[in-house]
Amino acid sequence: MGERRDKQPDVSSVRMAATTRVATDDTRAHGAWRKWLGALATDADAAIAAALAYESLQDDGRDAWLDALDTDAPQVDVPAVALYAPLLGVEDDPVRQLRIAAKMGELSSSPPRALVGSAGGKRVCLVVKRLYLDFVELLECRYDPEGGVEHAQHEPLVHEREVATRTGRLATTLLDVPLQEVVEELAHAVVADGRARRATPPALLRYIDLFGLDASVIRESVAVRMADDGSRDG
Repeated sequence: MGERRDKQPDVSSVRMAATTRVATDDTRAHGAWRKWLGALATDADAAIAAALAYESLQDDGRDAWLDALDTDAPQVDVPAVALYAPLLGVEDDPVRQLRIAAKMGELSSSPPRALVGSAGGKRVCLVVKRLYLDFVELLECRYDPEGGVEHAQHEPLVHEREVATRTGRLATTLLDVPLQEVVEELAHAVVADGRARRATPPALLRYIDLFGLDASVIRESVAVRMADDGSRDG
């Protein structure tokens, strides 16, 4: 239960492209870099690779990456948000955060969508949170409100067409419902897991902010599991 990606982003190639772009005036290197930048508006794997490659750099490498974008962003037909949003998600320096945010501009926000159905006697749901452009964050769960969470999988960034793909894979009809309905059902399932001394799936913990007051329920479930593991180790 947790994170899964069928295709792993090529982080090393992205890091090499960025390093080569900064280190040389070779127009071919610049062209390869700009071609890769062009994929960031439509390719989720490219966006994830950008985030991971940027995260792996030291301060001077990150500054050089942003300097290169200052030069190259106007040369590629890609919205600025596609170039900068993956970086902001992993940047922890306040100065660079402000620099990146200024380049991105204002982002429109909308509440997450919840899609719910039933399959094999269990409830299944997708929680879809729009990030930017056509990219979304996705949470898939299979659960029984009275019996616990059977499966939870988190995709931090996918193209929105993955929602239709995932719906078809679940082999059931999913209907739009108010998000709070799903939150309440999952909270009940987490309580059931806690009573049975089962841990809350890590993928679900990433959405703890959606649970509002019910967040304490999830934390309690994790605490119960940790205490149980500690007593066995002792």
